[in-house]
Amino acid sequence: MAGVTHPQVVVVGSSNTDLVLACSRLPKPGETLLGGELQRFHGGKGANQAVAAVRAGASVAFIGARGDDDFGRAAAAALKGEGIQIGHFQVRKKISSGIALILLGGSGMENMIVVARSANDALSIKDISAVRTVIQRARVIVAQLEVPLVAVIAAARTAKQAGVPFLLNPAPARPLPTTLLRMVDMLVPNEHEATLLTGEKKPERAGAKLLRSGCNQVLITLGERGAMLVDSNGVRHFPAPKVKPVDTVGAGDCLMGWLAAGIAEKLPIEKTIQRALRAASLSVTRSGAQSSMPYRKELR
Repeated sequence: MAGVTHPQVVVVGSSNTDLVLACSRLPKPGETLLGGELQRFHGGKGANQAVAAVRAGASVAFIGARGDDDFGRAAAAALKGEGIQIGHFQVRKKISSGIALILLGGSGMENMIVVARSANDALSIKDISAVRTVIQRARVIVAQLEVPLVAVIAAARTAKQAGVPFLLNPAPARPLPTTLLRMVDMLVPNEHEATLLTGEKKPERAGAKLLRSGCNQVLITLGERGAMLVDSNGVRHFPAPKVKPVDTVGAGDCLMGWLAAGIAEKLPIEKTIQRALRAASLSVTRSGAQSSMPYRKELR
Protein backbone atom coordinates (compact mmCIF):
# COMPACT_ATOMS: atom_id res chain seq x y z
CA MET A 1 0.00 0.00 0.00
CA ALA A 2 2.92 2.35 0.60
CA GLY A 3 3.49 2.66 -3.14
CA VAL A 4 -0.08 3.60 -4.08
CA THR A 5 0.01 6.87 -6.04
CA HIS A 6 -3.59 7.91 -5.43
CA PRO A 7 -4.83 6.91 -1.95
CA GLN A 8 -8.46 5.98 -1.44
CA VAL A 9 -8.61 7.64 1.97
CA VAL A 10 -6.90 10.93 2.81
CA VAL A 11 -6.76 11.87 6.49
CA VAL A 12 -6.16 15.52 7.38
CA GLY A 13 -5.36 15.77 11.06
CA SER A 14 -3.20 15.46 14.12
CA SER A 15 -0.42 13.19 15.27
CA ASN A 16 0.39 12.87 18.97
CA THR A 17 2.38 10.72 21.32
CA ASP A 18 -0.01 9.50 24.03
CA LEU A 19 1.35 9.36 27.58
CA VAL A 20 -1.14 7.17 29.43
CA LEU A 21 -1.66 6.58 33.14
CA ALA A 22 -4.32 4.23 34.55
CA CYS A 23 -5.92 4.94 37.95
CA SER A 24 -8.50 3.18 40.10
CA ARG A 25 -10.81 6.06 39.16
CA LEU A 26 -10.53 9.47 37.54
CA PRO A 27 -9.43 12.24 39.93
CA LYS A 28 -11.61 15.12 41.03
CA PRO A 29 -10.41 18.74 40.62
CA GLY A 30 -7.58 19.41 43.07
CA GLU A 31 -7.18 15.74 43.98
CA THR A 32 -3.98 13.68 43.75
CA LEU A 33 -4.17 9.95 43.06
CA LEU A 34 -1.54 7.25 42.78
CA GLY A 35 -1.68 5.54 39.39
CA GLY A 36 -0.07 2.63 37.63
CA GLU A 37 2.93 2.53 35.31
CA LEU A 38 3.22 5.31 32.71
CA GLN A 39 2.76 3.98 29.17
CA ARG A 40 3.65 5.56 25.83
CA PHE A 41 1.68 5.01 22.62
CA HIS A 42 1.47 6.54 19.16
CA GLY A 43 -1.75 8.56 18.91
CA GLY A 44 -3.44 11.73 17.71
CA LYS A 45 -6.94 11.56 16.28
CA GLY A 46 -5.80 12.00 12.69
CA ALA A 47 -3.00 9.45 12.88
CA ASN A 48 -5.25 7.00 14.75
CA GLN A 49 -7.90 7.23 12.06
CA ALA A 50 -5.32 6.75 9.33
CA VAL A 51 -4.06 3.57 11.01
CA ALA A 52 -7.61 2.29 11.47
CA ALA A 53 -8.40 2.90 7.79
CA VAL A 54 -5.27 1.20 6.47
CA ARG A 55 -5.83 -1.82 8.72
CA ALA A 56 -9.39 -1.93 7.39
CA GLY A 57 -7.92 -2.46 3.94
CA ALA A 58 -7.84 1.03 2.42
CA SER A 59 -4.85 2.76 0.84
CA VAL A 60 -4.26 5.85 2.99
CA ALA A 61 -2.36 9.14 2.93
CA PHE A 62 -1.83 11.27 6.04
CA ILE A 63 -1.72 15.08 5.89
CA GLY A 64 -0.37 16.76 9.02
CA ALA A 65 2.57 18.44 10.76
CA ARG A 66 5.15 17.33 13.31
CA GLY A 67 8.19 18.71 15.06
CA ASP A 68 11.80 17.90 14.25
CA ASP A 69 12.19 15.81 17.40
CA ASP A 70 12.25 12.21 18.57
CA PHE A 71 8.49 12.11 19.14
CA GLY A 72 7.81 13.29 15.58
CA ARG A 73 10.33 10.98 13.95
CA ALA A 74 8.91 8.01 15.83
CA ALA A 75 5.37 8.97 14.84
CA ALA A 76 6.31 9.24 11.17
CA ALA A 77 8.14 5.91 11.25
CA ALA A 78 5.13 4.22 12.82
CA LEU A 79 2.75 5.52 10.14
CA LYS A 80 5.15 4.56 7.36
CA GLY A 81 5.47 1.12 8.91
CA GLU A 82 1.71 0.70 8.60
CA GLY A 83 1.92 1.39 4.87
CA ILE A 84 0.51 4.92 5.13
CA GLN A 85 1.79 7.56 2.72
CA ILE A 86 3.55 10.29 4.75
CA GLY A 87 4.99 12.46 2.00
CA HIS A 88 2.83 15.35 3.22
CA PHE A 89 3.45 14.85 6.94
CA GLN A 90 5.28 18.19 7.19
CA VAL A 91 8.20 18.90 9.54
CA ARG A 92 8.04 22.18 11.47
CA LYS A 93 11.36 23.38 12.84
CA LYS A 94 11.50 24.72 16.42
CA ILE A 95 7.99 23.45 17.24
CA SER A 96 7.43 20.35 19.33
CA SER A 97 5.51 17.34 18.05
CA GLY A 98 2.08 16.63 19.49
CA ILE A 99 1.76 15.23 23.02
CA ALA A 100 -1.45 14.04 24.71
CA LEU A 101 -1.75 13.35 28.45
CA ILE A 102 -4.35 10.65 29.13
CA LEU A 103 -5.84 9.39 32.38
CA LEU A 104 -7.85 6.15 32.49
CA GLY A 105 -10.03 5.14 35.42
CA GLY A 106 -13.12 3.41 36.75
CA SER A 107 -14.67 0.06 35.91
CA GLY A 108 -15.54 1.27 32.41
CA MET A 109 -12.03 2.71 31.91
CA GLU A 110 -13.35 6.14 31.03
CA ASN A 111 -10.74 8.66 29.94
CA MET A 112 -9.67 12.26 30.45
CA ILE A 113 -7.42 13.72 27.74
CA VAL A 114 -5.45 16.97 27.47
CA VAL A 115 -3.59 17.74 24.23
CA ALA A 116 -0.57 20.09 24.28
CA ARG A 117 -0.11 22.91 21.81
CA SER A 118 2.27 21.69 19.11
CA ALA A 119 3.12 21.39 15.42
CA ASN A 120 -0.45 20.17 14.89
CA ASP A 121 -1.51 23.78 15.37
CA ALA A 122 0.75 24.89 12.53
CA LEU A 123 -1.09 23.04 9.75
CA SER A 124 -2.10 25.78 7.31
CA ILE A 125 -4.25 26.57 4.30
CA LYS A 126 -1.01 26.59 2.30
CA ASP A 127 -0.36 22.99 3.35
CA ILE A 128 -3.84 21.98 2.14
CA SER A 129 -3.34 23.81 -1.17
CA ALA A 130 -0.15 21.82 -1.68
CA VAL A 131 -2.11 18.54 -1.54
CA ARG A 132 -5.09 19.67 -3.63
CA THR A 133 -4.49 16.97 -6.24
CA VAL A 134 -4.21 14.26 -3.57
CA ILE A 135 -7.58 15.32 -2.13
CA GLN A 136 -9.26 15.61 -5.50
CA ARG A 137 -8.26 12.08 -6.53
CA ALA A 138 -9.23 10.39 -3.26
CA ARG A 139 -12.47 8.49 -2.63
CA VAL A 140 -13.06 9.99 0.82
CA ILE A 141 -11.51 12.71 3.01
CA VAL A 142 -11.44 12.49 6.81
CA ALA A 143 -10.78 15.32 9.27
CA GLN A 144 -11.05 16.16 12.98
CA LEU A 145 -10.58 19.34 15.04
CA GLU A 146 -7.12 18.85 16.59
CA VAL A 147 -5.68 20.99 13.77
CA PRO A 148 -6.59 24.60 12.87
CA LEU A 149 -10.16 25.08 11.70
CA VAL A 150 -8.99 27.03 8.66
CA ALA A 151 -7.12 23.94 7.43
CA VAL A 152 -10.19 21.76 7.98
CA ILE A 153 -12.39 24.20 6.06
CA ALA A 154 -9.87 24.37 3.22
CA ALA A 155 -9.83 20.57 2.99
CA ALA A 156 -13.63 20.42 3.05
CA ARG A 157 -13.91 23.03 0.32
CA THR A 158 -11.40 21.22 -1.89
CA ALA A 159 -13.25 17.93 -1.38
CA LYS A 160 -16.63 19.55 -2.08
CA GLN A 161 -15.42 21.11 -5.31
CA ALA A 162 -14.08 17.73 -6.45
CA GLY A 163 -17.20 15.81 -5.42
CA VAL A 164 -15.25 13.75 -2.86
CA PRO A 165 -17.16 12.72 0.33
CA PHE A 166 -15.95 14.63 3.40
CA LEU A 167 -16.21 13.01 6.85
CA LEU A 168 -15.75 15.19 9.93
CA ASN A 169 -15.20 14.02 13.50
CA PRO A 170 -15.92 17.26 15.47
CA ALA A 171 -13.52 16.54 18.32
CA PRO A 172 -12.54 18.33 20.41
CA ALA A 173 -15.97 19.94 20.07
CA ARG A 174 -16.16 23.64 19.29
CA PRO A 175 -18.67 25.93 17.55
CA LEU A 176 -18.62 25.24 13.81
CA PRO A 177 -19.64 27.66 11.05
CA THR A 178 -22.61 26.71 8.90
CA THR A 179 -20.38 27.13 5.85
CA LEU A 180 -18.37 24.12 7.03
CA LEU A 181 -21.34 21.99 8.07
CA ARG A 182 -22.85 22.43 4.61
CA MET A 183 -19.76 20.80 3.12
CA VAL A 184 -19.86 17.78 5.46
CA ASP A 185 -21.19 14.54 3.98
CA MET A 186 -21.10 12.74 7.34
CA LEU A 187 -20.60 14.36 10.74
CA VAL A 188 -19.56 11.87 13.43
CA PRO A 189 -19.78 13.30 16.99
CA ASN A 190 -20.21 11.40 20.22
CA GLU A 191 -23.15 12.24 22.51
CA HIS A 192 -21.20 14.85 24.46
CA GLU A 193 -19.94 16.56 21.31
CA ALA A 194 -23.40 16.54 19.73
CA THR A 195 -24.81 18.29 22.81
CA LEU A 196 -22.03 20.90 22.82
CA LEU A 197 -22.64 21.60 19.13
CA THR A 198 -26.40 21.93 19.42
CA GLY A 199 -27.45 22.46 23.04
CA GLU A 200 -29.70 19.41 22.71
CA LYS A 201 -29.27 16.62 25.27
CA LYS A 202 -31.21 13.97 23.35
CA PRO A 203 -29.19 12.45 20.48
CA GLU A 204 -32.23 12.33 18.16
CA ARG A 205 -32.86 16.05 18.56
CA ALA A 206 -29.16 16.92 18.31
CA GLY A 207 -28.85 14.89 15.11
CA ALA A 208 -31.92 16.53 13.59
CA LYS A 209 -30.59 19.98 14.41
CA LEU A 210 -27.20 19.22 12.85
CA LEU A 211 -28.98 17.88 9.79
CA ARG A 212 -30.88 21.16 9.48
CA SER A 213 -27.55 23.00 9.74
CA GLY A 214 -26.52 21.47 6.43
CA CYS A 215 -24.84 18.10 7.09
CA ASN A 216 -25.90 15.35 4.71
CA GLN A 217 -25.75 12.65 7.42
CA VAL A 218 -25.07 12.64 11.15
CA LEU A 219 -23.80 9.54 12.95
CA ILE A 220 -23.80 9.99 16.74
CA THR A 221 -21.72 7.44 18.60
CA LEU A 222 -23.26 6.17 21.86
CA GLY A 223 -20.41 4.23 23.45
CA GLU A 224 -21.40 0.71 24.45
CA ARG A 225 -24.92 1.40 23.11
CA GLY A 226 -23.68 1.64 19.52
CA ALA A 227 -24.51 4.53 17.20
CA MET A 228 -27.44 6.48 15.82
CA LEU A 229 -27.68 7.56 12.17
CA VAL A 230 -29.80 10.61 11.39
CA ASP A 231 -30.41 11.46 7.73
CA SER A 232 -33.18 12.13 5.24
CA ASN A 233 -34.51 8.61 5.88
CA GLY A 234 -35.07 9.34 9.58
CA VAL A 235 -33.35 7.87 12.65
CA ARG A 236 -31.74 4.43 12.73
CA HIS A 237 -30.01 2.79 15.68
CA PHE A 238 -27.10 0.38 15.32
CA PRO A 239 -26.17 -1.67 18.42
CA ALA A 240 -22.56 -2.44 19.33
CA PRO A 241 -21.23 -5.87 20.30
CA LYS A 242 -20.95 -6.42 24.06
CA VAL A 243 -17.34 -6.53 25.26
CA LYS A 244 -15.35 -5.99 28.44
CA PRO A 245 -13.41 -2.72 27.96
CA VAL A 246 -9.73 -2.47 28.77
CA ASP A 247 -8.93 0.93 27.21
CA THR A 248 -11.51 3.15 25.48
CA VAL A 249 -8.96 5.61 24.06
CA GLY A 250 -9.08 5.56 20.26
CA ALA A 251 -12.42 3.73 19.94
CA GLY A 252 -14.05 6.65 18.16
CA ASP A 253 -11.02 7.01 15.90
CA CYS A 254 -11.21 3.32 15.07
CA LEU A 255 -14.82 3.74 14.04
CA MET A 256 -13.96 6.77 11.88
CA GLY A 257 -11.21 4.91 10.02
CA TRP A 258 -13.44 1.95 9.32
CA LEU A 259 -16.27 4.23 8.20
CA ALA A 260 -13.91 5.87 5.72
CA ALA A 261 -12.69 2.51 4.43
CA GLY A 262 -16.26 1.28 3.97
CA ILE A 263 -17.26 4.41 2.08
CA ALA A 264 -14.15 4.13 -0.08
CA GLU A 265 -15.21 0.54 -0.88
CA LYS A 266 -18.69 1.86 -1.75
CA LEU A 267 -20.33 -0.50 0.75
CA PRO A 268 -23.96 0.19 1.79
CA ILE A 269 -24.00 2.65 4.69
CA GLU A 270 -25.72 0.13 6.98
CA LYS A 271 -22.99 -2.46 6.43
CA THR A 272 -20.29 0.20 6.76
CA ILE A 273 -21.60 1.32 10.16
CA GLN A 274 -22.10 -2.21 11.47
CA ARG A 275 -18.58 -3.22 10.48
CA ALA A 276 -17.12 -0.05 12.00
CA LEU A 277 -18.91 -0.73 15.30
CA ARG A 278 -17.54 -4.26 15.39
CA ALA A 279 -14.02 -2.93 14.84
CA ALA A 280 -14.40 -0.23 17.50
CA SER A 281 -15.75 -2.75 20.01
CA LEU A 282 -12.77 -4.99 19.41
CA SER A 283 -10.37 -2.06 19.84
CA VAL A 284 -11.52 -1.29 23.40
CA THR A 285 -10.49 -4.77 24.53
CA ARG A 286 -6.84 -3.76 23.98
CA SER A 287 -4.47 -1.10 25.31
CA GLY A 288 -3.29 1.91 23.36
CA ALA A 289 -4.81 3.89 20.52
CA GLN A 290 -3.08 2.89 17.28
CA SER A 291 -1.89 -0.40 18.72
CA SER A 292 -5.49 -1.42 19.49
CA MET A 293 -6.80 -0.97 15.96
CA PRO A 294 -7.93 -4.34 14.54
CA TYR A 295 -6.92 -5.69 11.15
CA ARG A 296 -9.48 -6.54 8.49
CA LYS A 297 -8.82 -10.28 8.83
CA GLU A 298 -9.80 -10.13 12.52
CA LEU A 299 -13.37 -9.12 11.67
CA ARG A 300 -13.98 -12.07 9.40
